[in-house]
Amino acid sequence: MSPVTPDRPSRPGGVSADDRPVDRAARARRVPAPRTGGAPRGRAPLPVAAGVAAGWAALTSYLPVAIVLGLVQLGTDSTTLVSTLRTALAGWLLGHGVPLHTDSGPLGLAPLALTVLALWRLSRAGVHVSRAIGARDTRSPRRALLAAGAVGIAYALLGALAAVLVGAGGPTVSPIRAGATFAVVGTLAALIGATRITAVTRLLVTRLPDPVRDGVRTGLVAGLLLLGAGAGAAGLAVATGGGDAADMIGAYRTGVAGQAGITVVSGAYAPNAAIWSASYLLGPGFAVGTDTAVRTSEVSVGALPAVPLLAGLPRGPVDGLGALLLAVPVLAGMVAGCLLARRVARLAGPERAPQRWAEVLAPAALAGPVAGVLLGVAAAVSGGPLGAGRLAQVGPVGWQVGAVAAVVIAVGALLGAAATRALTRTPAQ
Repeated sequence: MSPVTPDRPSRPGGVSADDRPVDRAARARRVPAPRTGGAPRGRAPLPVAAGVAAGWAALTSYLPVAIVLGLVQLGTDSTTLVSTLRTALAGWLLGHGVPLHTDSGPLGLAPLALTVLALWRLSRAGVHVSRAIGARDTRSPRRALLAAGAVGIAYALLGALAAVLVGAGGPTVSPIRAGATFAVVGTLAALIGATRITAVTRLLVTRLPDPVRDGVRTGLVAGLLLLGAGAGAAGLAVATGGGDAADMIGAYRTGVAGQAGITVVSGAYAPNAAIWSASYLLGPGFAVGTDTAVRTSEVSVGALPAVPLLAGLPRGPVDGLGALLLAVPVLAGMVAGCLLARRVARLAGPERAPQRWAEVLAPAALAGPVAGVLLGVAAAVSGGPLGAGRLAQVGPVGWQVGAVAAVVIAVGALLGAAATRALTRTPAQ
């Protein structure tokens, strides 16, 4: 009979604990628990992390500009690689809202597709820097601001350097203006990513009152719906005038590659056209030069440059079935209001007491000013001068678009929310 050792206690039935079969596959799948304390290893210094992230954001937003302008200037014999890169650098500055001073006057019409790309890359830079300094999920506004500010400073240095390089042999650009613009753009865009990765966004959202949170969401939905309608209307207008657009592109004697580049450059201004179309649907419209107006009630333009996007401009005021376009902004507000009422009812649940009218109407009324701010800012940044002559004023007036959008979206959201709330009432209500 074998003795029972002290370190191997017996279990009922004569089987010891160590005699049980071992699941080696389960042991191999075991994942170590994450560390909850101690300083994380491999943390990068803040200046290094911000410099690398800002530099990568700048490079990834600059390279598409260089490639497109390289295609445009491919058939030009007098173009050198240095001049192409410098021209691309000028376009990159323009995409950030930095005006260029040329012989024909100031150039300040930013291609918003490039602006969106740069903002996205900068928001990712804020995410990377926040991770590098160990601020992920810390819910620390201070650390989010620290990461965003570091990215903004590094990006400002890159913008000032780009302005110096462009001014050395091209348009005149103020390094101070470029540095300040890049600092603001870089900090704000990086702050979006930093607050998201540090969970500050969730913290702020949970602390907002329900009507404010629902109103902001509804206003953003209504504004985006109207911008989408504007994009659809602009695309339809350009497609309708496709023959004129093709003639304009063919007028540039740059070969197939150059014409493809011109098409891509026109596509970079597609967001501008979508915003202008939304302004047109709202009523204030936009200008394509001094003393010009493109509105539903009036179209007054002079000689226009050979730009393919301008081939879709309306020929005159709307009439007949075209007047139905005036209902698009109200419909966008009504759809957003309907979604608001349905969401409030869904969150209430069957067990909760019926929601009051104020729970629906208050956010719907707040949606108007939120959409007005969104569309007004979009309209303001979508315009700019194209020289010192009659094209010194191009685009909509921001405050006019914002004011009209605030009223129209508020009315539409109230109608949609009230109708949905009334039609979905239960008999017990």
